[in-house]
Amino acid sequence: MGETEREQTNLLPALLDVIITSLMETESNKFLVPLAIVVAGALVSGAIYFGDSTPSTSSGRTTDNANTDIDIAPVSNKDHIRGASSARFFVIEYSDTECPFCKTFHGTMKEVLRTYGNDVAWVYRHFPIEQLHAKAIKESEATECAAEQGGNQAFWTYTDKVFERTNSNDSLPESELPKIAADIGLNVGQFNSCLSSGKYAEAVKKSVEAAVKAGARGTPYSVIVDQEGEVKNIINGAEPLANVKAKLDALLK
Repeated sequence: MGETEREQTNLLPALLDVIITSLMETESNKFLVPLAIVVAGALVSGAIYFGDSTPSTSSGRTTDNANTDIDIAPVSNKDHIRGASSARFFVIEYSDTECPFCKTFHGTMKEVLRTYGNDVAWVYRHFPIEQLHAKAIKESEATECAAEQGGNQAFWTYTDKVFERTNSNDSLPESELPKIAADIGLNVGQFNSCLSSGKYAEAVKKSVEAAVKAGARGTPYSVIVDQEGEVKNIINGAEPLANVKAKLDALLK
């Protein structure tokens, strides 16, 4: 990392404090707090993730003003999908299990599925930001170990439990990960073997790289696509349910 990148990284804590303080002064702006991470991530993402790599070619445009050029992998059977795979629209979320705003948005997305039934499905992709939440990387791997044993349902059940138990910001002890596995009926020995092997570390790393290509500079970050994979809109941060519904209603009308 060069001197410029180190200087940007050193400015990160102060930058976050200033932005979060200013946003929290107004009640109506609370959902924009994740944009503090977005801005800070924009400063350091090149240094942290890709160094001097060239930005990827755009494959989609959205109706929002931010992140209009994104390169996002289409939904496939390799994804963790909650809801009907035949849904008219997918909300692809890039998430970090130790991010407090992701914890909030996780509940929002559950309500979205209850509201829209088979019209909307939810796709979860990993975006643990190590510089903010070091424990989130291992937690992401743990969800994949759960999926290895119990498939898609185990992945979602395990992920739900992680969000339920953590108070965010690296507050969940790693010792809780096998306990969650036991609680949802997984073979703990097999789970521990999987997790300690690090076999999903590379997959999580690639998901982080893909998230940045898709326009993510913080978490949660979500992209709404149709069945053909065309980008229709983005959801920046933990936007309230009303905002998310307004975006989906405009597409479903």
